[in-house]
Amino acid sequence: MKNLLLVFLAFGLLSSCTETVEEEKVVEKEEVEEAPKKQLRHVVLFKFKESSTEADVQSVEAAFSALPGKIPEIRDYEWGTNNSPEGLDKGFTHCFFLTFDSEEDRAVYLPHPDHKAFGDVLKPHLEDVLVLDYWTGEE
Repeated sequence: MKNLLLVFLAFGLLSSCTETVEEEKVVEKEEVEEAPKKQLRHVVLFKFKESSTEADVQSVEAAFSALPGKIPEIRDYEWGTNNSPEGLDKGFTHCFFLTFDSEEDRAVYLPHPDHKAFGDVLKPHLEDVLVLDYWTGEE
């Protein structure tokens, strides 16, 4: 009986050690997943000329939206039109949001021939532009 009690005690200790190691692995994995990779965001706002037609604006939207397929350094892309009820847009209607992994990737994008060609489509319709870049996760 004494030996049987010792076997159960030993088995119980081993089981609790195994669970602790598994729990630690789960915690370590969660910690790794919680640390997102820093990325460079490139935010571009456009104000179009009053003389620009809806077709002109749509051609700019299409030309900008084609850039991620032409410039592989663009990691992510989204865009939209202003719908803020605050009235603080100062006439800017369009926001384009690009993501890069590094400043080097952005440095490839800025002078890229396809980006320059997009500028040729945009220029006749552009009243004003605002560009902000920032790193995600900066304090």
